[in-house]
Amino acid sequence: MASKFKKIMYMMLVSQKFKKKYIALWLFSIMAVIFYMNSILEKDCPRNNEDQMQYPIEPNNQISLFSYNKNVPIIFVGGVPRSGTTLMRAMLDAHPNIHCGEETRIIPRILTMRNQWANSPKESERLQNAGITDEILDSAVGAFITEVVANHGKKSEKMCNKDPLVLRYTSYLKSIFPKSKFVFMVRDGRAVVHSIITRKVTITGFNLNSYEDCLSKWNFLIQLMYAQCISVGPENCLPVYYEQLVLHPEQNMKRILDFLGIEWNDAVLQHEKLIGKEISLSKNERSSDQVIKPVNLEALNSWVGKIPADVIARMDTIAPMLRQLGYDPNANPPNYGEPDQKIKDNTFHIKQNKDYWLALAKKYSVHVKDSVL
Repeated sequence: MASKFKKIMYMMLVSQKFKKKYIALWLFSIMAVIFYMNSILEKDCPRNNEDQMQYPIEPNNQISLFSYNKNVPIIFVGGVPRSGTTLMRAMLDAHPNIHCGEETRIIPRILTMRNQWANSPKESERLQNAGITDEILDSAVGAFITEVVANHGKKSEKMCNKDPLVLRYTSYLKSIFPKSKFVFMVRDGRAVVHSIITRKVTITGFNLNSYEDCLSKWNFLIQLMYAQCISVGPENCLPVYYEQLVLHPEQNMKRILDFLGIEWNDAVLQHEKLIGKEISLSKNERSSDQVIKPVNLEALNSWVGKIPADVIARMDTIAPMLRQLGYDPNANPPNYGEPDQKIKDNTFHIKQNKDYWLALAKKYSVHVKDSVL
């Protein structure tokens, strides 16, 4: 009996000790298979030009397994979580030529792993000595991302990915997908942090019991993403302020579609009518119960009066990016601007029909309780 107990304890220890290594090995194996398959298929599909890294993507977005063409113009939507990325992707998904779909969750992880390899001299040396060059890794990462983005939902003319944290790697993504475009969602950090804490959104490193800690972490992330956006230039990365998107959706969506080189379609202003039809939602995502509604003002000032006074008093020090992004850290509540009349009407309608929206929210989210909408 004692021997069996020791064996169990030993297995548990080994499991915990090597858990991360096994996960990393698993992901690396996926990438290795992708590259290996590409190498085999390339023999029968020679390159037609220097830009094409593997072989052409098939017509009508019917992408074969392991296809990778670096000239695929993928749209990446991101920002600090709770900054309006889900609303943005839902509005884009309403366009008949675009599909973003739910968060994949695995694309940010593969990018993080690639970044860790690049920043570790020892790991980089080991990979180089094994004959695995940066070019091989980048081709494998590109193939992985292409496969996931193209095939995790409905087919469409324009491919799009919405995983908020991928914009930490904007420069790298631009290097492996030179024709990609980035929509960078920006939102008042105080609103972001209040939403993260009240909705219990787990983000590595964020202490959900501390507004100060979360604001500091928000400041770090938004500064990193902002610098990444600037580095690829305004023709490739477009900052979109959540508040202005909500106040003036038509004006801002026209600007966004123009930036993406996509023709206007009125459907992007009525995404709520396509929920459960052309637009699918994940019941596990924290924003699903909100984007089922038409664009409204509910979330704009919900943070006012909720942040501790001592944190408010030191806001400029804790989160200096607020001021750099144009927000007034001393304004409580802030004046984001006057909304379009349609948005006022939407907000009034939602308030008058709370039971209807609560019932619908329960249908699309596992996080909604009877007392919370």
